Amino acid sequence: MTAPLHDTSAAETAAVDVAAGAPVEKIAGRTPAQIAWSRLKRDKIALAGGCVVVFLVLVAIFAPLIVKAFGHPPNEFHDGPEHIDALLGGKPVGEWGGMSKDFLFGLEPVNGRDVFSRVVYGTRVSLIVAFASAVFAVLLGTIFGVIAGYFGGIVDTVISRTMDLLLAFPQLLFILALVSVVPNELWGLEGTSVRMGVLIVVIGFFGWPYVGRIVRGQTLSLREREYVEAARSLGAGNRYILFKELLPNLIAPITVYMTLMIPTNILTEAALSFLGAGVKSPTASWGQMLSDAVRTYNIAPTFMIFPGLAIFVTVLAFNLFGDGVRDALDPKGNR
Repeated sequence: MTAPLHDTSAAETAAVDVAAGAPVEKIAGRTPAQIAWSRLKRDKIALAGGCVVVFLVLVAIFAPLIVKAFGHPPNEFHDGPEHIDALLGGKPVGEWGGMSKDFLFGLEPVNGRDVFSRVVYGTRVSLIVAFASAVFAVLLGTIFGVIAGYFGGIVDTVISRTMDLLLAFPQLLFILALVSVVPNELWGLEGTSVRMGVLIVVIGFFGWPYVGRIVRGQTLSLREREYVEAARSLGAGNRYILFKELLPNLIAPITVYMTLMIPTNILTEAALSFLGAGVKSPTASWGQMLSDAVRTYNIAPTFMIFPGLAIFVTVLAFNLFGDGVRDALDPKGNR
C-alpha cells in the first residue's frame, strides 16, 4: 500500500478548530516605519552609534547642569601657581595636563580654563551648527530638487545649472572672506550668535545642491510611476501630486542623506573654527580648542586629545547611525 500524496491531518485539525470556535490569530500588517525599525534593531553597530548620538544631544541640552556637577565654568581662569606653572611657559601643574578629580580633563595651558567644561559646551556649538545647517540644506534641496525633477524643461535646466555652479564654488574661501567682513551685530544677534548664524546659513546654502541632485533624480523616477499617472488621470493638480504623492515617497532618501550630512557639517564647523573663521574665544568650540592646542602642544600635549577625541567620536557615531538608517530604509540593503 502506498502512502497518501498529501498529509491532510493538519488541515483537518485546523478545520475542526475553526468549527469548534477556537480563536484564530489574525495576521497584522506592518507599516514601512515598523519594517525599517525591525531592520535597524538587528544592526547592533548602528544602534550603538544612535545611542552615542542621543547621549551627545543630551550633553548639549544639559551642559550647564553637567558642568555644575562635574566641572567649573568654561570661562573661569585658574591661572594661579597651584594650577599653572609660569616658569614652564604656562604648563598645567601635575601629570597629564593637570588632570584630577576637580579637573577631569585637565587644564588649558596658560589660561587654566577647565578643559572638561569647554569640551561639554563645545558640544552645543558643533551640534547646533551641524543640525541647523543640515535642516536648512535639506529644505532648500528638497524644494528645488522636486521642482526641477517634476516640471523638467527650462525649469530643470536653470536649477540644475545653478546646482552645478554652487558645487564648483570654493566654499571655504567664500566663508573665510565673508566672516572677515561680517559686523559684530547682525540680524538682531551679536558676538558668537552672529558667527554661528553665518556658519549655519553659508554651510547650509552650499550644501543644498548635494541634496537637490539626489531629490531631483528620485523625483524623475517617481513622476513616471503608476500612482502618479493615476492621480493625474483623475484630475489631480500639481500641488496635490507634489505634496501627496511625491514628497511622502521622498522622506526615506532625504532622511538618510540628512543623517550623513550632519557629520560632514560638524567637520566643516570644526575646520572653520580651527582656521579662525568660526566661533571665537572665549566661546568654547572643538575646532577653536584644537587651534589653541597646536600652539601649546609642546607643554601640554593632552590639551589636544580631548577636543580631537570628541570630534572623532561624534563624527563616527553619526556615520555609523546614518549607515544603519540607510540600510533600514532600503528594502534591498539588508539581505
